[in-house]
Amino acid sequence: MDLARPEVKRRGTARGSVARLGLMAVPVAFFAVFFAYPVAAIVARGLKADGVWHFGRIADVLAQSDIRHVLWFTTWQALASTALTLLIALPGAYVFARFDFPGKQFLRAVVTVPFVLPTVVVGTAFLALVGRGGLLDEVWGLRLDTTVWAILLAHVFFNYAVVVRTVGGLWSQLDPRQEEAARMLGASRLTAWRTVTLPALGPAVAAAALMVFLFTFTSFGVVQILGGPTFSTLEVEIYRQTSQVFDLSTAAVLTMIQFAAVAAVLAVHAWTVRRRETALRLVHAARTAHRPRGAGQWALLAGVLLTVAGLVLLPLAVLVQRSLGAPGFGYYRALTRADGGAFLVPPIEAVGNSLRYALAATVIAVVIGALAATALTRRDAGRFVRGFDALLMLPLGVSAVTVGFGFLIALDEPPLDLRSTWILVPLAQALVGVPFVVRTMLPVLRAVDVRLREAASVLGASPWRVWREVDLPMVRRALLVAAGFAFAVSLGEFGATVFIARPDSPTLPVAVARLLGRPGDMNYGQAMALSTILMLVCAVALVVLERLRTDRSGEF
Repeated sequence: MDLARPEVKRRGTARGSVARLGLMAVPVAFFAVFFAYPVAAIVARGLKADGVWHFGRIADVLAQSDIRHVLWFTTWQALASTALTLLIALPGAYVFARFDFPGKQFLRAVVTVPFVLPTVVVGTAFLALVGRGGLLDEVWGLRLDTTVWAILLAHVFFNYAVVVRTVGGLWSQLDPRQEEAARMLGASRLTAWRTVTLPALGPAVAAAALMVFLFTFTSFGVVQILGGPTFSTLEVEIYRQTSQVFDLSTAAVLTMIQFAAVAAVLAVHAWTVRRRETALRLVHAARTAHRPRGAGQWALLAGVLLTVAGLVLLPLAVLVQRSLGAPGFGYYRALTRADGGAFLVPPIEAVGNSLRYALAATVIAVVIGALAATALTRRDAGRFVRGFDALLMLPLGVSAVTVGFGFLIALDEPPLDLRSTWILVPLAQALVGVPFVVRTMLPVLRAVDVRLREAASVLGASPWRVWREVDLPMVRRALLVAAGFAFAVSLGEFGATVFIARPDSPTLPVAVARLLGRPGDMNYGQAMALSTILMLVCAVALVVLERLRTDRSGEF
């Protein structure tokens, strides 16, 4: 019997490898067709002429001093934005994970709203706060629109929910008895947290930091509005070279530089996080939350609530106030009329379009992301699988402008002639949603004790049954959180959608951008009204998600 065990183990390992490759097949095909192929097509269009590659153009572009300045500013502002976001949002992640207080579910949904707003709207809202005639200017005579602080604060506003939901999602499931055991052995509260909880949170913190860095590294709307002629990121420069200067070769070089920088960051992230992974004891989130105890915890809760009020709610209130500037809800009533100019249909139809596209994109992102996360869970995964872990994040670091143009260039011939179909928009939105699904589910999946899966396999369970009976009950909450992220990201995706959305089916972000690009108070007011509607739609959707997550999530 003992002699047979190695053979059984080898068969089990082989079966697991085949199953893992099967799981990877769909995500690999999806990213190859809808990401790698379009990006390669746009780069080739810029660097290839008469059948000859002109790689010398890369050195010519890098030799320009203004391009080097853009590269430097892009890098350091992304690092500063990431550090500032973690500093401000980690206390919020702890409060939402460990404290139980009235309005918690609603407030969790509210802090996620900024993340789905188009970046042009975020920039406009902060301009109203910190620019000439803004709130700070009127009250204290302080203007920040000419400084980098406006950009950094806008990035914190935009990415606050990434840290709260990604880190808080895992933090709420960590068994507090592990930290209590350390304290019983003589460790102080700080030492117990530093040696037990912090290492356990490491992968989630790293995942959140990675997402924040990628979003700020590729920041477009915020920097374009608040940076003016002084500050410019790679994304802004790519857009300028593509749509204003019409220099596609320079845009292609900048895209390759951005791609290489993001790939390097992802490689470092994958290497460092895998070195710190550990199996954790996960419990139901409701068992870890409690009412604040003592003056310190109440002070922490008050500080987080004040931060949310000043950093998140105040800019959102500015949007609502400006949307109500016309008497009798004039801006909202104007949305029901088609003007025959920028819109072929009434702008209000963008609400239904966005919801349909976002739901389709969420389904695609959850299926692709769940398959990828499951395949990446195994610690004995090969180099190809581990490399794909990093590649999954590349859509967040590649210019959305490049992806949008790539869709138009690459997907215009049979059998991939999709330019006239509605599915093109959800596919582009799902590309951005998949990384959030993977990064949200992966820390929880890797925290599941591998011996549970091995025991199920020894008892004869197939890989699908192991997933259904072991993994799914433990990660159901993470799956719902991932679906919420994918839906929110899809609602607010703008960079690629603006190039592929049909004129008669605009999304909310596209409609807002079109209105902001037209002069006149009525157009500006309608843009604020649509932004408010987008904000309310997202808040309602996220509140529903919070209730589903709380009521129907299983035991952990």
